[in-house]
Amino acid sequence: MITTVYLGFAQTTASFFEKTDAFFNTNVKNGKVAYQDIKANPSDLNELITIAETISISKSDANTYQAFWINAYNLDVIKGIVENYPLKSPLDKAGFFDKIKYNIGGENITLNDIENKLLRANFPEEARFHFVLVCAGLGCPPIISKAYLPSTLDAQLQKQTELSLNNPNFIRVKGKKVGVSQIFEWYKGDFTQGGKSLVDFINIYRKEKIENKAKVNYYPYDWTLNETK
Repeated sequence: MITTVYLGFAQTTASFFEKTDAFFNTNVKNGKVAYQDIKANPSDLNELITIAETISISKSDANTYQAFWINAYNLDVIKGIVENYPLKSPLDKAGFFDKIKYNIGGENITLNDIENKLLRANFPEEARFHFVLVCAGLGCPPIISKAYLPSTLDAQLQKQTELSLNNPNFIRVKGKKVGVSQIFEWYKGDFTQGGKSLVDFINIYRKEKIENKAKVNYYPYDWTLNETK
């Protein structure tokens, strides 16, 4: 009996990752989401959300837990946009991040809960979450056309962090001044653990290092919808 339940759970989890991968591959291109197409035919998204409702993963299985909740966050963002589409920005819907709740993973939670209570609070040393959780705004690091998978999660986190921090539109270096996303302001403590400065953290992932004494400023966040045109 226990074995049967476990295998059923494993199959459900594997199905979730497989179908999520196919969904992102179909509906995401160059960091943009085809919200209009999903709105017109929401069956694949709805199926994924239904599957995810039944999945409950222990945080002790860290890679599976993290991969599940990263995908769940990005899927719920898309669901929130599609249900209120057309929008010019996720902020056009009041409470988009902190009031609207989703029944997923055995929880009835907001997007902020997924990010802050389930991911950041349980894995406080993992600052790379900020480069894979996509808020539907162009100011976010771009969403990828793949699912995050337990077996490849660390490599995917590393790749997306490196891509963001080497992107001249995301890290804007001009001489001894560097403009960085407000993500670094809002979650500064995540990036400055162990006595590091923001520049120290950024330089871990950059090919062209920034001067340690560079003056850091935060450019305004772009909440324009990350929509395919």
